[in-house]
Amino acid sequence: MTDTETRRPVIALAMGDPAGISPELTAKILADDEARSAADYIVIGDRRVLDAGARVAGVTIDAPVWRPGDDHLDLTGGAAIADLGHLDPSAVSLGDATETGGRFALTNFRTALRLAAAGAADAATFTPFNKYAMRLAHPAYDDEIAIITEETGAAEPGREFNVLDGLWNARVTSHVPLKDVASHITKDAIVAGIALTSRCMVEAGIAKPRIAVAGLNPHAGDGGNFGREEIDIIAPAVAEAQAQGLAVEGPFPSDTVFLRAQRGDFDAVQTMYHDQGQIAMKLIGFDRGVTLIGGYAFPVCTPAHGTAYDIAGKGIANLGATRNAMLIAARMAKPSNLSPRDRAGRLNEIVAATLARAA
Repeated sequence: MTDTETRRPVIALAMGDPAGISPELTAKILADDEARSAADYIVIGDRRVLDAGARVAGVTIDAPVWRPGDDHLDLTGGAAIADLGHLDPSAVSLGDATETGGRFALTNFRTALRLAAAGAADAATFTPFNKYAMRLAHPAYDDEIAIITEETGAAEPGREFNVLDGLWNARVTSHVPLKDVASHITKDAIVAGIALTSRCMVEAGIAKPRIAVAGLNPHAGDGGNFGREEIDIIAPAVAEAQAQGLAVEGPFPSDTVFLRAQRGDFDAVQTMYHDQGQIAMKLIGFDRGVTLIGGYAFPVCTPAHGTAYDIAGKGIANLGATRNAMLIAARMAKPSNLSPRDRAGRLNEIVAATLARAA
């Protein structure tokens, strides 16, 4: 084997909203044998907030601390904490969405993305954000995709996937009003989505993904009785993807296609809009699902659930989805060969720029 083949991937893990379950989930990951065996972690946040999460979770954190200005990042034990020192836990009120919490999460996320974009990490992950808090801190915030695209300088925005127990859900549109969905359903968008789904699944270790495409309308349009998008747009897109050699079928009625996928007929379902797939996936397994944002030079993963303000501080948050997010990120990551000194150097440059922007 070469050095690259034996090198463990490095995951930048951004702490999410401090008023929810993110601090305890981050602490639990650092104490989880399965997650720690899959990758090395650079945890980005504030050590004091992480310690508070560890107390809630009832775990002990065993990882060295890196602080701005340090010229060495010690990952020999499998993890290091990049302590930005930017949030006093006394400023956090559990269960409350605030600008302070949103700014904390956003700064951590930007840092993780920049680390991965600079090659100092091989994947970016994060524990849950609260969208309202993020919007208080950054009024232009719509979703993570816009931030990732901005921070990486990508020519095209990526797409969200939900992954649960080996079943993937992709979607053509995401965070757009339902009344606008039909206008965003185009042949090119569907074909591009199928191709990206197949590519990401191959990167995750699925050699020949079998993809089902859902219709837009009830009963997949019922032969045109309930809309013609299936006839005029979706079916031709499926045919074009098939001509490209992709294993794809459809369109199928969205109220039955997930049943077929669950029984093993397909590895993925591409839906036309957000809730068409999200509802099905979360009913199948809310506490295990992962959101993967694909289409960039590195994977971005997070648990599919939210900040769970109602149970914050109770120590009962389920680690399943967060662990799964780390495992998928580790499988998809392409390990780099930066030295600890070079990694620390890039971390110093990125943290200085990110903190200056947040000030």
